[in-house]
Amino acid sequence: MRFDIVTIFPGFFASIFEHGIVRRAQAEGLVTIESHDLREFTHDRHRTVDDRPFGGGEGMVLKPEPLAEALSALGVTPEDREQGTGNREQKTCVVLLSAQGRPFTQSIARHFATLDRVVLVCGRYEGVDERINELYCDMELSIGDYILSGGELAAAVVVDAVMRLIPGVLGNEASGEFESFGVADAEIDVDVDGVPRSQHGAGGLLDYPHYTRPAEFAGLRVPEVLMNGDHQVIRRWRREQQLRKTLANRPDLIERATLSADDQKIVEAIKHEAGQQEETS
Repeated sequence: MRFDIVTIFPGFFASIFEHGIVRRAQAEGLVTIESHDLREFTHDRHRTVDDRPFGGGEGMVLKPEPLAEALSALGVTPEDREQGTGNREQKTCVVLLSAQGRPFTQSIARHFATLDRVVLVCGRYEGVDERINELYCDMELSIGDYILSGGELAAAVVVDAVMRLIPGVLGNEASGEFESFGVADAEIDVDVDGVPRSQHGAGGLLDYPHYTRPAEFAGLRVPEVLMNGDHQVIRRWRREQQLRKTLANRPDLIERATLSADDQKIVEAIKHEAGQQEETS
């Protein structure tokens, strides 16, 4: 798979992609990552990439001409754009990284991992001339409800999240499935004895707590249920803990998840327990 990143700071990525799984994936030829300096596609002596916005307002906006030339050099043209699908001849998706984009999710990462190439356009300053988005980009993405100085950090996040889902990149292929926001058990057919497989049976929920040696640390012991060797009981405990953590940290995920009848009972019990604690506090 190939990632092309259009940016005014190509050197930003030098150290980020030289470590860990990303470095190994590149060394093994599973992933190619290239950053492209937007200033190389300017034609004035100041190498100008931005200008004041029409209509007034704060900040500067990235000009359309350098971006259009950069994307053209990468083989991207307005004619082959198909909004929202990324189904160009080489299975390419062009992504504008912007605070105005749709949220980047694990589902989108899984979609990207099926493609041959993802082109990431890094916004900067007040943003990118909207005509580039309309003419060239398949998708506008944001990595969170906050503002960054530019799209470079977001591009690194997208590359890392997608790259680890490419076959052969992770040492254990299941690591990309059995984790927070993993695909639902119904999709991968690993339901075990009526209990959802480890942490993601409903799909899109948070992971359960993890423990390793030593069994006691700073006066806290590993939960006994994890020490008894009964894997059915362990799976049930992990499912409850998964629901507890999701309710505490991301209750919005519970609202969107498809929960079993048993899951619903656990959720109601947790809520009841929390209500009782509030009454006594």
